[in-house]
Amino acid sequence: MAKRRLSEQQTRRIRDTQNRRAQRAAEGEISGDSDLGPEQSGLVISHFGTQLDVEALEGEQRGTIVRCRLRTNLDALVTGDRVIWQPREGGEGGVVVAHLERHSLLSRPDSHSGLPRPVAANIDQILVVIAPQPEPFANLIDRYLVAAEASGIEPILLLNKSDLLDDDRIDDNAREAIETLLATYRDIGYRVLRASTVARDGLAELHALLADRISVFVGQSGVGKSSLISALLPDEEIRIGELSQAVSKGRHTTTTARLFHLPVGGDLIDSPGIREFGVGHLSRADIEAGFRELKPLLGHCRFRNCRHEVEPGCAILEAEQSGALKPQRSISLRTLLAEAGE
Repeated sequence: MAKRRLSEQQTRRIRDTQNRRAQRAAEGEISGDSDLGPEQSGLVISHFGTQLDVEALEGEQRGTIVRCRLRTNLDALVTGDRVIWQPREGGEGGVVVAHLERHSLLSRPDSHSGLPRPVAANIDQILVVIAPQPEPFANLIDRYLVAAEASGIEPILLLNKSDLLDDDRIDDNAREAIETLLATYRDIGYRVLRASTVARDGLAELHALLADRISVFVGQSGVGKSSLISALLPDEEIRIGELSQAVSKGRHTTTTARLFHLPVGGDLIDSPGIREFGVGHLSRADIEAGFRELKPLLGHCRFRNCRHEVEPGCAILEAEQSGALKPQRSISLRTLLAEAGE
């Protein structure tokens, strides 16, 4: 059954109620629900439909993970959300009663409705993980980068399995293509890292980058996100998927986003492997602004509704002709604009 649409007055009343609950939690007060304990702050570690794993951030259960359900009329929550929750008397789970304000939200369109679907919240940086195998695709990388830019989250490109570049299974053409790909993003201004859990390369730099920040790993299946987390958190038991030898596509080893605390400080969110990351929920302006090198050119086309295809006086076409905009990026731009129906 579809969730009923709330009126503006109902939405405002729910928001006011959540604010009061957050205030009571800050003051250590207990609500009027006789079967529930005091309202307190918590952090969503993972979610499973209508149930959440919430880490208690205060009180007697501080540091423990509690399986909670959502109170009616609360918006959908995702990993990384800060909430107010109440433990059930007797220690049998709890109830999330309020949702605290987010400072960032990574979303992608739902495959059925096309509407934005939250992936993770309160993120400081996104690490787009690629690898020599499976073959990285610039258009998929650009989808992540555009989504990150639209969310106001700093994206970083991470080449995992870098040891494979010295492997005989990677021919010279593929090796050169990867180096060219990385150079393109580095020239645009993105930070590019390399790491290998096999050779133990780049892990110290990765640790330093993640310290005291909330980060999320994204990338297609098989690029080794779970292997990286196992290396960063050796005590965590994460099932590592085997890369399909037949088609070089990884099997999905993570079914829901989950947050891990890092020993160096900071948190890391591992998201399910995503082979497709649409941007149909973004506007034309969001997509154009997601290409960093275009920002000085936006608004300088002769026609306000320029589609950057054949129009005279198009600043984007002129950038292509001069070499300021790389061919792979112009292809991605038009692909994403067409996908968004722009």
